[in-house]
Amino acid sequence: MAKRLGAQLFVSRLSFFTTHQELKTLFSPFGVVKEANLIRDPKTQRPKGFGFVTYETEMEAQKALKAMNGRIVRGRLIFVEFANGTSPKNDTNS
Repeated sequence: MAKRLGAQLFVSRLSFFTTHQELKTLFSPFGVVKEANLIRDPKTQRPKGFGFVTYETEMEAQKALKAMNGRIVRGRLIFVEFANGTSPKNDTNS
C-alpha cells in the first residue's frame, strides 16, 4: 500500500503584505514545513494573496488545516484546503 509522501495545502485570502517567511512561520507549529510559497504577479512581483504550504506528512497537513482554516491573520479571514481539490485518503471511517 503506497502512501503519498507529504501533503500540500492551498492557503487563500492572505494579506498582500504577507511574506514567504511569515507564511512558513505561521504554519510551522503543526509540523515540518518542507516548502512555503507565495504566488506573485509576474510583472509587479507583488503577492497575489494566496500560496501553498507543503508538509512532510498528511497528518501534519490535516492538523494545520483544522487549526488555520477560518483563522484571522493580519486582519484577514484566511482559508486553507488541500491543494488540487484533493483531500487525504483515510482508511478509518470514524
